[in-house]
Amino acid sequence: MTTMIKKEYKDSELTGKIIGAAMEVHKHLGNGFQEVIYQRALSIELNMQGLEHEREKEMDLAYKGHKIGQRRVDFFVGNKIMVEIKAVKQLEDVHLAQAINYLEAYGMEIGLLINFGSTSLQFKRVMKPRPKNQS
Repeated sequence: MTTMIKKEYKDSELTGKIIGAAMEVHKHLGNGFQEVIYQRALSIELNMQGLEHEREKEMDLAYKGHKIGQRRVDFFVGNKIMVEIKAVKQLEDVHLAQAINYLEAYGMEIGLLINFGSTSLQFKRVMKPRPKNQS
């Protein structure tokens, strides 16, 4: 698991533990199940590893101070890391964009996008984009 932990990244130890938990779930279940099955199993594994988390936390989405809806994020781990899971054959750019949008919307710095649908577990570390320079 040390290859997943890059000290230069903020909260890399925690993200490494989350990825390790996801690998354990994928090792036991493989691919081919619905997302909710992996979500339930990952919650059990996070509990077994002593990682504090909230599952399917509803959060308000706002536009210029106006509530425009709600979204359920799959997991918040340690009140630091947003985790979005998928069960698709291959992660696509739209999945990454969705995860980045959630970071922005919820004011989070770091997230993980984890895909259980492939024959090998796929994961991407997602970080809040740096502000663009104003001209």
